[in-house]
Amino acid sequence: MSDSTDGAVADAELIAALRDAEAVLFGEFELSHGGTSDYYVDKYRFETDPTCLGLIAEAYAERVGDATLAGVALGAVPLVAATAVETGSPYLIVRKAAKEYGTGNRIEGTFDEGEEVVVLEDIATTGRSALDAVEALREAGATVNRVLVVVDREEGAAELLADHDVELESLLTATRLLEDE
Repeated sequence: MSDSTDGAVADAELIAALRDAEAVLFGEFELSHGGTSDYYVDKYRFETDPTCLGLIAEAYAERVGDATLAGVALGAVPLVAATAVETGSPYLIVRKAAKEYGTGNRIEGTFDEGEEVVVLEDIATTGRSALDAVEALREAGATVNRVLVVVDREEGAAELLADHDVELESLLTATRLLEDE
C-alpha cells in the first residue's frame, strides 16, 4: 500500500479541503462493517463538495494511467465519473449485486476481455466492498490489480486486498488525516 507524498495534489491541500467540507467528524459512529469508531469520514460531504471532488479527481487522475476506471455503486460513482472526465478514460460502475430488472447487469459499462481496470473507492476499512468489486470484475474478464481510495482507515483493507493480489493505494491514511487533530 502506498500513500501520496509527492503528487501535484498535496496531502495538506486535500486534508484542508476535507475539513472545510466538514467531512471529518468526531464522536461515536457505527461503521458499515458493524464496528464503531470515534471518528467518521463522511464520503457524502466530500463527494458533494465541488472543491473536494475536483481535488480527488485530479489526484486519482495522476495515478490511474490510461486504465479503464471502475467505481463501486453508490459511494464511488461521483469519484469515478469526475476522474473519467479528468482523464478522458471510460468507466464502469460495479453494483453490489446484479439488478433484478432491465438488463440485469452487475457491471455497467463495457470493457474488453483482459483489459486493465483500476477500482476507485471512497474509504477503505476492511476492504470487503472493494474486494467484492475486484472479484466481480475479474469474473467478468477484467484484469484488476489496484484499488485507489481517498482514505485508508488502516483497519485491514490493505492486507485483505494483498491476500488477493491487489494493491491498495490511498490518497490519505487515517493516521495522516487525523495527525493534526
